[in-house]
Amino acid sequence: MLFHVRMDVQLPPDLAPDARASLLARERDRALELQAAGSWPELWRIVGEYANFSIFDVESNDDLHEILSSLPLFPYMSIQVTPLARHPSKLGA
Repeated sequence: MLFHVRMDVQLPPDLAPDARASLLARERDRALELQAAGSWPELWRIVGEYANFSIFDVESNDDLHEILSSLPLFPYMSIQVTPLARHPSKLGA
């Protein structure tokens, strides 16, 4: 199943610099792990925002929830999920 996911991040402004660096490093490692596994095939930064658009390719809604909640930045995210279906007019469909 394919999902379009928008993630907006709002870190606490008083987060200590070393805690911020550690959190971002753990987030990067987890994102790379999920991309390598094929669960997170697309990741795009939204220009001018601390946000991204992503495509996830997972087996179920529950799998997506498990993945999203495993992200170290999850407690600081606002997430919007849109399930996707193949469009019949897509070339090669």
